[in-house]
Amino acid sequence: MSRFRLRTSLAVVAAVAALLVSPALGEEILVDGIAAQVGDQVVLASEIEELARPTLERMREAGLPEEQFLQLRKDALERLIEDRLIEAVVKRLELSATTAEIDTAIRSIADDTGLSLGQLTESVAGYGMTFEDYREKIKGEIERNKVLSTMVRSKVQITDAEVGVEFQKRFGEQREGGEEVHLRHIMVLFDPENPMSRDAVCAEVAKAREMIVDGRASFQQVAQSISNASPETGGDLGWIHLDDLAGWMGAELLALNELNPVSRVIEMPFGCNLLELVDRRLFQPMTLESARPMIENDLFRQKTEEEYLRWVNQLREATYIQRMGVYAASSVAEASAEQP
Repeated sequence: MSRFRLRTSLAVVAAVAALLVSPALGEEILVDGIAAQVGDQVVLASEIEELARPTLERMREAGLPEEQFLQLRKDALERLIEDRLIEAVVKRLELSATTAEIDTAIRSIADDTGLSLGQLTESVAGYGMTFEDYREKIKGEIERNKVLSTMVRSKVQITDAEVGVEFQKRFGEQREGGEEVHLRHIMVLFDPENPMSRDAVCAEVAKAREMIVDGRASFQQVAQSISNASPETGGDLGWIHLDDLAGWMGAELLALNELNPVSRVIEMPFGCNLLELVDRRLFQPMTLESARPMIENDLFRQKTEEEYLRWVNQLREATYIQRMGVYAASSVAEASAEQP
């Protein structure tokens, strides 16, 4: 597969479990009713409920009122309308996925997730879906990818001038030399007006430092547990040029090395801190050629999304689409609200 390979995951499977219609909207949205007509195809209300079910359940668990669910269902309907439009293009251009393509995609998914085909089948069943239904979902994703490649990606071009402009935006003011360091940071905030809060927080950070130095926990584990700064990344700050460091960080780095990588407890006006020196190296400025693949990929993705939106909107305008029931009423209301 190309760099824009098919991205299908078990999260897609989870999004298509069945759902009974909610009581609050039961009179407006019928499980077996037609929600919309798209060309010579229809979208059933039951399909909307299937697609929206995971999010609806989370909204109910959060105690949100049923009347707020209509927007979610409307979004699901628009996604299904889009699917119908693409299905029509697949049929017209004869882009249907073959059995071999589906098999290859499923093997790739199993490899990417570290599962055997048997384990993947069991995972699919755990979401309440038969493997045949799963194959149909993969088939739809492959066909969607074919349409994108034929109708959208083939029109996207990236010029050297665009790459140059983006390079200047990102790296035009980068340093030319010097040194950079890879750091991790733990910061636990305290109430500046409360000395007891400050003492308690700094004591907690000191205890955490002992656990790290003694090897009872890694810096990342402690950061995930107590830090108010980037706990989701284990406090990782990545590579930073020495000239771009906060003054207090630069001063603390003077005492850190490979044998002593963890700083003392650093008390600042906002909280107590720890630093870990992961590595250091000479700074190598990013060149246009080394940055080109990353920039081209980002620009291609951005322009593809823009081109796709234009193409889908053109499809919508050229296709007969009629929304039914509550969806028709809300669609008319929105159209009126958009008028100047």
